[in-house]
Parts: sequence; structure tokens; C-alpha cells
Amino acid sequence: MSRLVVALGGNALIRRGQPGSTEVQRENLLTAARALVALQGRGHQLVLTHGNGPQVGFLAIEADAARDEVPPPPLDVLVAESQGQIGYLLSQALTAEFEAQGRRPPIAALLGRTIVDAADPAFQRPSKPVGPVYDGPAAERMAMQHHWSIAPDGRGWRRVVPSPDPLAIVEAASVRALVDGGAIVIASGGGGIPVCRGADGVLRGVEAVVDKDLAAVVLAEAVGADALLLLTDVSAVHTGWGGGRPTPIARLTTAAADEGIRDGTFAAGSMGPKVRAAASFVRRTGGIAAIGLLADAVDVFEGRSGTRVVAEAAREPVTGPVGSH
Repeated sequence: MSRLVVALGGNALIRRGQPGSTEVQRENLLTAARALVALQGRGHQLVLTHGNGPQVGFLAIEADAARDEVPPPPLDVLVAESQGQIGYLLSQALTAEFEAQGRRPPIAALLGRTIVDAADPAFQRPSKPVGPVYDGPAAERMAMQHHWSIAPDGRGWRRVVPSPDPLAIVEAASVRALVDGGAIVIASGGGGIPVCRGADGVLRGVEAVVDKDLAAVVLAEAVGADALLLLTDVSAVHTGWGGGRPTPIARLTTAAADEGIRDGTFAAGSMGPKVRAAASFVRRTGGIAAIGLLADAVDVFEGRSGTRVVAEAAREPVTGPVGSH
């Protein structure tokens, strides 16, 4: 039996080009649940985490629209709200799929906090876009009124917030206890609710967003995971992505991962964070890290699909067609 931390990309809830209605998310999560239940059916223990970008954006738009009537909540509270929303929908989808198979394993969805460092340089360089797109005058007005940082986004402007590195998962011991007891646990959604410890030792929420894939590494290490699976809507990591002939990578050494991040092969706005997270997990734990298609979760874990990130070894192949493991 292996303990797996499975990080679900945003496509698990809202696929590219789809509207973000609750019914669309329910339908997509039923598809995701089939893949996850198949993985659990192989005898593995599962800890699940997920993205929340669109959901936090929707909540921010709602808060902005109602700000004349209701004081808008801070970003850490919006992250918490999205965790509750997505945890509920994912729990429902998993329960439905398990019951269709005549099984009822315990499922627990937790609100989870991620500790970050108040001195992290990211707080001086806000870069993560959140919330709605504004035209120039509106963005300037919102920035002055609410002391926001803003940045161009397509034809408009958006609020940008810090994205500090995760240090620890506050609820890690609770997650581990639940998994030890046989539960499937949903935790650290959206990278976790960002909190800092003040000079008085008290944890307080901060206006930031933690990268979900990097938080998944910290979570996986804390709960003693044997493997980290980063599942999305792309079949593998590729070279030449965006060009005429992208080539899938079956095995990627940690050194090649680092080089690809440095030279832009794995861009910060697309596959870069996943490659960085996978390489970090392999270095920190010696465990298995793989990136691949959510629908192929079993094959990704068992090495028949996706990209496996591996430690350095003499004459270790770093690229090749998917399936050549």
C-alpha cells in the first residue's frame, strides 16, 4: 500500500472555455472522482489537494459587487471559503462514485492553513493575479482606495498579490491521523489559507496566495507520502510546447528540471510550478513524483503515462516518448 498526495489542477472543476457554474463543476468532478476512486481501488491511501483560482476569482467579484452593502472579506477568508466550497463538491462526487461501487470509505474535507514567512521577498513583489479584470481608470481607483498592487492582464488590469513559499501545514498532524485511520482526506486546497506567525506567536491571515503545487510538496512530506501526483489536463510535460511539434517527456531528472525552469522550457505561467514541485519532492523525500492527465491517474502513478521526475543517476535518460519507462 502506498500513501499518495494527489494535486488536482483547476481543470478538475472548470475546463478551459467552460462557464464556472456549480453544475459544470459537479459534472467535471464526477469525471475526476472516477479516476481517483480507481486509484484508491488499487489499495492506496489518498490525500487530495486542489486548485482554487477561478473560485477565488468569482468570490472576489461577488465581494466587489456588494462592497457598498457588505464589507469585503480579506483574501485569506476568500481562500477559506473556496476550500469549503470545493471540498464539499469533491466529497459529494467521491461519495457518489464509491456508492455506485457499493463502497463507503470515510472522506474528510479540512480547512487548512499554510504557514509562510512574513519576511519572504514575495511580499515586496506582488505577482499573483486575483479577482476581476478592470479597465485602467477603475483599476487605478481600486488600487488607491484599497491600497492594492495592480498589473496589466490582457487588455485590462488586475489586482496582484504576493505568492510566498509555503513553510509548513498547520493541520498536517490532523491529516496524517485521519489517513492513518483509513480516511480519504481533502486538504490544503488552493495552497492553503496563508498565515504568518507574529512577534507575539499568534498566527494571522495575510493577503497572499500560496502556489498549490509547492504547498502539495510540503503537505506530502509532512504526511509521509510515498508519491506526489500532479494531475492536470495535459498528458505529460513537453519540450517545444507552443511550437509546431511539442515532444512529451517520459523521464525527467531533477537537474534537467532545474535547467528547463531556468531557460524557460517549463514556463512559470504553465508547467514550471509543477516541474519545480515534482523535483523538490523527489529531492526532499526520495519518493515518486509524476505529472500527467487526471483521467489517467492509475497509469501516471504506475509509470505507463505522464512524466516521471527522477533523481540523478549515471546515464539516466531525461527525455523520450511517453510509455517508454
